[in-house]
Amino acid sequence: MDASTADNIDDEALSGVLSIDLAALQSNYRMLADRVAPATCAAVVKADAYGLGADRVGPALASAGCRHFFVAHLVEAKRLKRHLPRDAKLYVLNGLMPGGESYAAANGIIPVINSLSQLSQWSAAAEQHGARLPAVLQFDTGMSRLGLSAADASVLAENRALLRNLDVQFLMSHLASADEHLNSQNVQQLAAMQAIAVNFPDAELCFANSGGIFLGAAFHGALVRPGIALYGGAPTDSLANPMKPVVRLSVRVIQTHTAPPGTLVGYGGSHHTQSEMRLATLAAGYADGLPRSLSDRGAAYALGQRLPIVGRVSMDSMTIDITSLPTDALQLGSLVELIGADQTLEDLARDAGTIAYEILTGLGHRYHRQYI
Repeated sequence: MDASTADNIDDEALSGVLSIDLAALQSNYRMLADRVAPATCAAVVKADAYGLGADRVGPALASAGCRHFFVAHLVEAKRLKRHLPRDAKLYVLNGLMPGGESYAAANGIIPVINSLSQLSQWSAAAEQHGARLPAVLQFDTGMSRLGLSAADASVLAENRALLRNLDVQFLMSHLASADEHLNSQNVQQLAAMQAIAVNFPDAELCFANSGGIFLGAAFHGALVRPGIALYGGAPTDSLANPMKPVVRLSVRVIQTHTAPPGTLVGYGGSHHTQSEMRLATLAAGYADGLPRSLSDRGAAYALGQRLPIVGRVSMDSMTIDITSLPTDALQLGSLVELIGADQTLEDLARDAGTIAYEILTGLGHRYHRQYI
């Protein structure tokens, strides 16, 4: 049982079952690592490994051979470090907030430097630490989110003393449109990255995310850092999803009943039955990572049948139309599928008007988490 659930509660009593296939996760890692060789494959495990539990996902990836792990915040690195092998490297994508430098330096955590002010603070920490400290330099090549500018790159190239206290592990940037293989922004960002790299001939590149891996070897550099692809999400629009599914989600039925014609369903009476309809109420809602935008759009599945969501998704429950099922098919405690063989992660995200990342990272801790 997941550590966040109460002690002494049977798994069957929880609202649903979130199955996380660690063998599929490892298989996805190995496939990506083989694809990018001789480059090295890292893993992005930020946001608690995309909501799936970094304390379980990290060791599973390490067992598959991964030794480079990217998180977003220093606190994530602190929590994950004790679950990884001693030779694993942890990188903090957002860099360090003021005051975090001493902890990172003492514990071998590597910041991604996104600004000259972060660089200055990490350099000062190196002085205090009495040794050169590892760092990754991130450059903004067109996403306008994080990274040193082209002007900053020129400053560093002209004044190498600014880097005297740092052991630059990689030059890095982030692709904004890598999942769209024909998007011209990809080649524009690659050209910008290559132009910056000329100023740092001894540094290796870390450029490709999940989608970037499928753009070709020119994007790989020395280290790639997939995220969503590891967890079974589709990394590119250039081919059918090549990744193995990692997540399955089934939710329990609270009750079933028959609604006559003219019945109003859900908050605001947003659904109005046109004929007699059999309904089932499910024990999960938007507090469990099933967005309110699924209202009257999404569906669950049972016995291979699509069971539309009717009315608004509530905080802790939602209602589905089970008229197409045999009368006794579902009862109190029965499970229906939200993510699985009949409905992929991308299917659910599409119906919610969002992306697979948001669905994964939002899945709550009231489900029984079953690691396979």
